[in-house]
Formats: sequence, C-alpha cells, structure tokens
Amino acid sequence: MADRNAVEPSAVNGDVPHAARIWNYWMGGRDNYASDRAAGDAVAAVYPEIATMARQSRRFLVRTVTFLARECGVRQFIDIGTGLPAKQNTHEVAQGIVPEARIVYVDNDPLVLVHARALLGSTTAEGTTAYVHADYHDPDRIVAEAGTVVDVREPVAVMFMGVLGYEPDLEVVRAIVGRMMEATPSGSHLVLWDGTDTGPEVVVGAERLVECGGAPYVLRAPEQLARCFEGLELVEPGLVPITAWRPDGEAPPVDAYGAVGRKP
Repeated sequence: MADRNAVEPSAVNGDVPHAARIWNYWMGGRDNYASDRAAGDAVAAVYPEIATMARQSRRFLVRTVTFLARECGVRQFIDIGTGLPAKQNTHEVAQGIVPEARIVYVDNDPLVLVHARALLGSTTAEGTTAYVHADYHDPDRIVAEAGTVVDVREPVAVMFMGVLGYEPDLEVVRAIVGRMMEATPSGSHLVLWDGTDTGPEVVVGAERLVECGGAPYVLRAPEQLARCFEGLELVEPGLVPITAWRPDGEAPPVDAYGAVGRKP
C-alpha cells in the first residue's frame, strides 16, 4: 500500500520560490534556497517591514498559545498550515506550560512534510505531538484525522496563522473556519492572524512576490478578517495589529491583524 504521506524527491524544487521557504528566510532561518532569498529580497525592497512581520507573527503565536494554555486551561491545539519548523513552535510553547498538551500540526505541503519529522517529537513525556498531511480546504478530513489525537469533546484551540490568504474567496475562508469551529465544543478558541491591505507598500510587496514566481497571497481588510470570528466572543483586546495583542515588549506596527475568539 502506498504511503500517502510519502514525498517524491521531485516535489522539492529549489529553483522555484517556495512559500514556506520564503517565510523561513524572512524569519532568519536557514531552510531556504537562492530562489527563495531572491523573491524575499524583492518583496523587502518595496516593503522592508516584511521580516519584522514574520518575526512578530511568531511572537503573536507564543503569546496566544501561552494565554490559552496558562489562563484558559486549553490542553489541545490544532495548528493548520504550520509551515516549516522554527523556534518556539506551538507544541514547545504549550507543553512547556502544560506537559500533557496535545498538538496536531496540519499542512498539505510536501516540503513541510519532509521537515515535519522534527516536529513529531513531543517536548515532554506526557504530551502528544502529531502531524496530519491535509489541505485546509478539506476541514472534514482534518477533523477526522485530528480527532484520533485530540478529544473533540474537550476544548480545542484551532489556529490559522498567516495562511488563509492563499484562498482568494472570503466566503470559502469563512466556511473553512466555520466548519472547524463547528466541530469543537463550547470553550474552544479560534486563533487567527493574517496579512492586511492596510498600507500601500505591503500591497506592492504582494504584487512583487507574484512577479518573482511566488504563490499569490490575498491581503484582506481587518473588517474582512473580523467576519471569521462571527459567533465567537473576542478576547480582549479584540482584532488588532499582531504587535498590539497583549504585547510583551516594544515592537513596530506591521500590516497584519490577529485575534483570539472563544466559542460560547
């Protein structure tokens, strides 16, 4: 029987800019090629804040996961569109606070699957860390496979961290988010951040990325992102720039908004 998680060597092409590797470059990582760095530099030439956004998005992840694990008692996390491993991954943050935390990473990228082996080891003996190879356009499959690791009768944090712009239709995005939250019980949380069209330079940067061969990414208005939280109770301070969500230090503003919403 073929292994559906197997990755063909041809799936990893260093000559074509790759979304996860470009992001890794902006974050200061080493898992990238010359094509990724060229595309990343082209964006940075018109939107220098992109590297700051990448690094601040990780700080947002750390703060939100810490809040949920420490203050809300959340013990289960489904991180959809996880990307390449980086410092302070979701399982490391959560299990550092709650040793028995269960984390499921979800991504459909074959390159990410190659690197996911580094994620599969829990940081604690009590915790569980797993990986589901799936596209977020198939939330039913994610729910089914993640349900073999997490207990969907107990609160779950569903995370979409800077990935929903790959779907151009906002109604499709809302349907995906809605289906995931529909499958979780009261007390569950949605954590979401995404790039926004709140500055002319970031919009030009998105155009430059496509010109360099990168995957198109839709930048939305904060008001559009807010629609993903309909039916949920926004945790203070609400939907704000990611650097303004319960900040743990000084940080420049970036064109990215995020929030945490609780399912009543």
